[in-house]
Amino acid sequence: MKEESLYDRWWHEPSEDEQTMEDSHGPFWEKVLDHMVEKERMSDLSILDFGCNQGGFLRFLYARYPFKEAVGTDLGVESIRVANERKGDLPITYTATASPEQWGQRFDLAISTAVIYLIADLREHARKMKAALKPGGVYYASYSDYSNNPSLPQMREKINRGGKLSMNLHSLDDIAGAFFAEGFAAGITRLTPKTFIPLSPNERFFQNVRDRVQYEYEEAYLFRFTAPL
Repeated sequence: MKEESLYDRWWHEPSEDEQTMEDSHGPFWEKVLDHMVEKERMSDLSILDFGCNQGGFLRFLYARYPFKEAVGTDLGVESIRVANERKGDLPITYTATASPEQWGQRFDLAISTAVIYLIADLREHARKMKAALKPGGVYYASYSDYSNNPSLPQMREKINRGGKLSMNLHSLDDIAGAFFAEGFAAGITRLTPKTFIPLSPNERFFQNVRDRVQYEYEEAYLFRFTAPL
């Protein structure tokens, strides 16, 4: 993606806003943190949040595991403005950019949550992350494989209508292969619930509870990619 790909904000559906999305992400972010092996030494690490939206994840992370410094990037100029308004005196820089590699191999750790499905060119993304990470740096990327979920048609229609970027249905092999091609080592785990799944009468993407349960227990994954030395 080029810098001219920047836009106001990703989500533009009139009936919802990006704050609604951020408010619902807490339980998901907790699951991601549970699997991050580096969390106990965050105070020594420089972190990149790729696709940070309004910056909520880095603030969430710092409240639990304070880090040395972080950069959050997103294509949404308005979202980044909100992120910077909310960061206070935290050691975070939020920037509207498509090019995290502009800082060179600065980061010990990179994270993207619910972003890979919006990226069409996985190989380009792997190259960018390789250029942004220190040798041996780690990139955690969540991905949900909805290919067998009955709610996929309505989910895809809603995302493609309401988002600035369209939904991409990658296979797990597609994602791993793009990073293997750039010399990364790779691992994967499922992000499954530890307790009851919260339900809502205003469910945004799934047509029924069964489809939501299928996603939670079978379709949510977290990759861990390690950059070559």
